Amino acid sequence: MAIDENAKIWHNGRLIHWSDATVHVLSHVVNYGSSVFEGVRCYNLPSGPAIFRATEHIQRLLDSAKIYRMDVDFSRDDLVAAMVELVGVNRISPCYIRPIVLRGYGQVGVNPLNSPIEVFIANYSWAKYLGSDADQGVDVCISSWTRIAPNTLPAMAKAGANYMNSQLIKMEAILNGYVEGIALDVNGYVSEGSGENLFVVRNGTLLTAPLGNSVLPGITRDSVLQIARDLGIPVVEQVIPREMLYIADEVFFSGTAAEITAVRSVDKISVKNGAVGPITKAIQREFYGIIEGKIEDRHNWMTPVPVKQTVGV
Repeated sequence: MAIDENAKIWHNGRLIHWSDATVHVLSHVVNYGSSVFEGVRCYNLPSGPAIFRATEHIQRLLDSAKIYRMDVDFSRDDLVAAMVELVGVNRISPCYIRPIVLRGYGQVGVNPLNSPIEVFIANYSWAKYLGSDADQGVDVCISSWTRIAPNTLPAMAKAGANYMNSQLIKMEAILNGYVEGIALDVNGYVSEGSGENLFVVRNGTLLTAPLGNSVLPGITRDSVLQIARDLGIPVVEQVIPREMLYIADEVFFSGTAAEITAVRSVDKISVKNGAVGPITKAIQREFYGIIEGKIEDRHNWMTPVPVKQTVGV
């Protein structure tokens, strides 16, 4: 991750200096984790910078805020326009965009209702999240940490507090020599990675866990499902037993940060022969083709940033 501290950050409708984007140590978000956020990528197309599925990301942000009773004073269109403006002003592309809605400094205590709602958007350069390119996979493990259970924290909300669970999954995996961990749900079925959705290929069919398995409704996950339908690949959302990962023909992660990353082994058991499988490759070709402007954006996933506002770095 490369940070330009001369860049601007969007805060409650105006651009401020990077160093001015601060919160008080007694703000509600610091003490109780009360934030919802998004991760969005902007890519460089031949026609100029474009944000991937900007509208869908902001809609999920607002949905997350609604679940946590956080009233946001900006519409979906306002926040999409803010991301476009920010990318243009900062002249950073390709980049990662981080919109965040949080409860700021107000009443100290668990009750959040008297703390003000603040909205920030930042963007910065960020390379491959899992350190893998398209022609290799990553080694992962099943985590000893279970994904958040239903009726504890809402898994459909992309909330900062949920990522304490993700941190435990990630740290355990790294300290044990793996790139990532896969969490099971409260019933012992496959859920997702610490920050990625998961797909399994078995006998030519693409499988993924339903949202009821404590799965975040991923934007890239949805894109993979659409690409698979476009390519005529059978898709089933179903409960996935842990052992299915050991006998799968292919396994891969999807996510804004991870994009489409193949899994080479699970718990040191090789996925097939350890090579990226044909269905994973086909989906990667379509996905990267669209975000690189080599394939028609037939689903209108890319929101252009006016070229006159920005210069790629």
